[in-house]
Amino acid sequence: MAYELMKEDLVDLATGAALLGTGGGGDPLIGRLLVEQALADGCRIRVLDPDELQQDTLVVASAMMGAPTVVLEKIPTGLESLTALRRLEEHLGRKADAIIPMECGGLNSMIPLLVAARADLPVVDADGMGRAFPELQMETFSVYGISASPLAIADERGHTAIVDTGADNQRTEWYARALTIRMGGSAHIAEYPMTGEQVKRTAIPRTLQLALTLGRTTREAKRRHEDPFDALVDALRHTPYEHGRVLFTGKVVDVVRRVSDGFTQGHALIEEFGGGTAGLRVEFRNENLLATVDGRVVAIVPDLITLLDADTAMPITTETLRYGMRVRVFGISTPPIMRTSAALEVFGPAAFGLTEPWQPLEEIMN
Repeated sequence: MAYELMKEDLVDLATGAALLGTGGGGDPLIGRLLVEQALADGCRIRVLDPDELQQDTLVVASAMMGAPTVVLEKIPTGLESLTALRRLEEHLGRKADAIIPMECGGLNSMIPLLVAARADLPVVDADGMGRAFPELQMETFSVYGISASPLAIADERGHTAIVDTGADNQRTEWYARALTIRMGGSAHIAEYPMTGEQVKRTAIPRTLQLALTLGRTTREAKRRHEDPFDALVDALRHTPYEHGRVLFTGKVVDVVRRVSDGFTQGHALIEEFGGGTAGLRVEFRNENLLATVDGRVVAIVPDLITLLDADTAMPITTETLRYGMRVRVFGISTPPIMRTSAALEVFGPAAFGLTEPWQPLEEIMN
């Protein structure tokens, strides 16, 4: 059923989306402030369930592209995503009927809300990742046959370009990444133009509602002086993600982070409190990809690995992670649509150059 997002929903939504974003997707605070300004200007955010889409509705995915670290210094004006949408509509010769998030992580949970509000379009309660991934072809849209191009890209100066590589979505990523780097390391895109029927077939449904639920769960557990981590585990049991678990608790003792090839890449080391001997290492490429404890895999992509503040349970993005933080590393199992052999070829461990095979989180937990 359709509903309207209000300003008071945005904090919970941003919190839940940052948790699902596995450290990536950009700083949700920046995006939330841009959306709040749109609401203050009289815009509305109407949310459609994917089942409500007509078969021939034109739906366009919207997102920020680039290294999240760059966004902390090159803050968006708030117009880039709308500029990209208008450029794509001009190229297609048709107006979009609805916006859909590319992913449900961090800043990129907010950008689709922003462009939908500014364009007076509904936003679809679904996305193509169910988390955040660093590359454009790493989408369920792509896995199940939708072309990422034509894609429109825009920067903060109003410069735009069209990328059209036909059905070669990996080449779309390659060209768009090069343009993003030339645009200063971050840009905004409109991509994956598709029909309502294609959304229903390929998207991960109701992830906006899921993010709202997880953010609200954390907030209300703290208000009741209950353990927010236990509350998250319980909330996930009733979703397609199903399994959640605290994998490790400790202090960040080292972070190696660099911006390279348009991504924020590196690793972090976390040691047990009190001088324990165990240590967890997390590898990231915009998003957290692999968590190992003393060399043993405890979670691996496409399962979700999120670092949360040990006291407040607030998600920590890869660009804000720093020495001395007290964290809990939280694992979430990936939903069924992301476990098929076709999906694992696109965003399983090998797609990131990892040699470790995928093991479902719930099997590692047992």
